[in-house]
Amino acid sequence: MLKRRYARILSLMVILSLLLTLTIGCGGSGDSDKEVKIGNILPLSGSAAPLGKIGQEARDMAVEEINNSGGIKSLDGAKIKMVYADSKGDPATGVSEAERLITQENVCLITGCYQSGVAMPSTEVAERYQVPYYVPVPSEDMITERDFKYVFRQAEKTSWRNRDQTKFIKEMSEKFGTPVKTVALIYENTAWGQGAIRAWEKYLPEAGLEIVLKEPYPTNSSDLTPVVLKAKKLNPDIIMMVSYVSDAALLTKTFAEHKVKPLAFIGTSGGFADPTYFDLAGTNCEYFFDISTWEPDVNRPFSKETNQRFQEKYGYGMNAEAVKAYTAMYVIKDALERAGSTEPEAIRKALAETKITDGITQMYASEIVFDETGQMINAPLVICQFQNIDGKMQRVTVWPEEEARPGVDIVWPFPGWK
Repeated sequence: MLKRRYARILSLMVILSLLLTLTIGCGGSGDSDKEVKIGNILPLSGSAAPLGKIGQEARDMAVEEINNSGGIKSLDGAKIKMVYADSKGDPATGVSEAERLITQENVCLITGCYQSGVAMPSTEVAERYQVPYYVPVPSEDMITERDFKYVFRQAEKTSWRNRDQTKFIKEMSEKFGTPVKTVALIYENTAWGQGAIRAWEKYLPEAGLEIVLKEPYPTNSSDLTPVVLKAKKLNPDIIMMVSYVSDAALLTKTFAEHKVKPLAFIGTSGGFADPTYFDLAGTNCEYFFDISTWEPDVNRPFSKETNQRFQEKYGYGMNAEAVKAYTAMYVIKDALERAGSTEPEAIRKALAETKITDGITQMYASEIVFDETGQMINAPLVICQFQNIDGKMQRVTVWPEEEARPGVDIVWPFPGWK
């Protein structure tokens, strides 16, 4: 009997301890906190690890700058502490890590991921616990189309990319006098690729373009020859792709091997924007196009100096995903300053009221504002082309004209394989 009573007392003490930890971690009023714990879900292992790594580095650089310049001043100079979780690119792991970050690490906000397939279910966890989840990179439309109140996305929607890809094709067709009638669509078969297909099925026919191939494939495929041969047989004017990096490189090499020659190959960011893509694909990708929100050569405030700091720190330059992750931390800082609290509800309210029109986030967009769904409005988009300049493959911004790199001409149509 006595043992049972002691067991009950011990159990009660454990529960009280957990509740106290949760209260301290997310802060009451937040005034006495000296640390703001932010959870980060990224693919730090697996095929997407290079992008997880650059996303982590970009966040770390921003947080170091924020902490070194006084931290969160409305919270008595509290420093941001990043708590990283490895999704491994797996949705189920992303869900369990979101649960752990909220219930064990007691974070007051989560940011991440990289893959839309991980972001979709892990944001559901945060919504259920009413903890804000800030999404800088994943683009699947449905992330902000589920009536969630705690999810905010800085990235453009996939459908916006597909809309602007279509606009780009029409403009190039008219500019160079090369009629475009048919399009082949090749995509990895997860939430991201499936979302792109839905948007392409809307925008391409509206522009008078016929979709002659819709070919899904499993992510991390070892052989994409059958997919490439289907496209070659149909001989479409344009080939558009949604791929993570290993598949993007494999597709590129297989197209080169079989001498497939449309008017243009157009990627949809993702693997084509991965820092390791050029290493894997080599010069086979020369004259391919990709869509992005930022490139090192765009004429935007703070871009050159921030990219230079990043390069000096990590040994290579930023890409669009890194810029989104980096500027996201400044958006989060702004929300924390205005919230004056680490209470999740106060942070959610501050994020919903965000309006940033100056400062370091200008390197990404002239204005950071979210609509009622939590989606940032007017996320910028550019088209770049992979060109071999001075013996090195580079992403050269070519569209729209006002963002294009001076002195570099767009190459259209695809000239064929060397």
